Amino acid sequence: MQKLKKLPLDLLIMLTWTISTLVFVLNPVLSDTFMRTVLGIPAVLFIPGYVLIAALFPKKDDLDALERIALSLGFSIAVAPLLGFLLNFTFGIWLLPLLITLCIYNIALVIIAAYRRGKVREEERFQVPFHRIFSAINNETIPGTERILNVILIFVIVLAIGTVYYEITSPTIGERFTEFYILDPAGAAYSYPTNLKYDSPDEILVGVANHEYAPVNYTVQVALEGEVLTDTSFRLNHNTTWTKNITYVPDKIGRMKLEFWLFKEDNFTAPYRELHLWVNVTT
Repeated sequence: MQKLKKLPLDLLIMLTWTISTLVFVLNPVLSDTFMRTVLGIPAVLFIPGYVLIAALFPKKDDLDALERIALSLGFSIAVAPLLGFLLNFTFGIWLLPLLITLCIYNIALVIIAAYRRGKVREEERFQVPFHRIFSAINNETIPGTERILNVILIFVIVLAIGTVYYEITSPTIGERFTEFYILDPAGAAYSYPTNLKYDSPDEILVGVANHEYAPVNYTVQVALEGEVLTDTSFRLNHNTTWTKNITYVPDKIGRMKLEFWLFKEDNFTAPYRELHLWVNVTT
């Protein structure tokens, strides 16, 4: 048995790719570039399974090439949610801890895979035949039909990688809507001010959350029995929330309907959203 003198090329590529991913994720300047996504996709969807299979099956006869690729993809899809589940009990599930944990996992499995290959006789070790791949690509004696099929296969692989990249990097537009709600002045969904004093200021907390996938101009009006007491206009970007304690002064006496109208983009024909409270106004 001859021990490894250097890290196998396939494991070296996995290690280099993983470290490069860590650098692009942790460096504030590099983290905003598209290379972060290009490096991160294989680091999540392929490398975790590949290094696990490499550690479990160090011999070349353990699995054929197609089985290794299929299991690498399958195990990668399983490893990421499992690590996320474990992180849920510590740092919580969010991108940075999950990606860092995956990279540490990849590096650890590369070391284990290299150690296990070193325990196997050289003629039995698994290794990716890079020299055969390059020779096959450059071999002009390959029949024309087979060369065309190789080109088509490469094109399909590149297309698949490009599709995955597009799906991950392109924002998915879901349902467009706006949240509109009212709370008591302390921010709770009870103890609404329903007993009011005539000609005496009162207030209520109004909230608007924009999920329209575009900046929107909003206007909030407070009306008593259909007559506007006050209005507030503002502009809100997508996926942001506006809250404010709005002050109004009741100008009538009796049991009446206090309404809250939300208008969108200066369209005052009818409220885009509306809420109401039944209030008693006394002297």
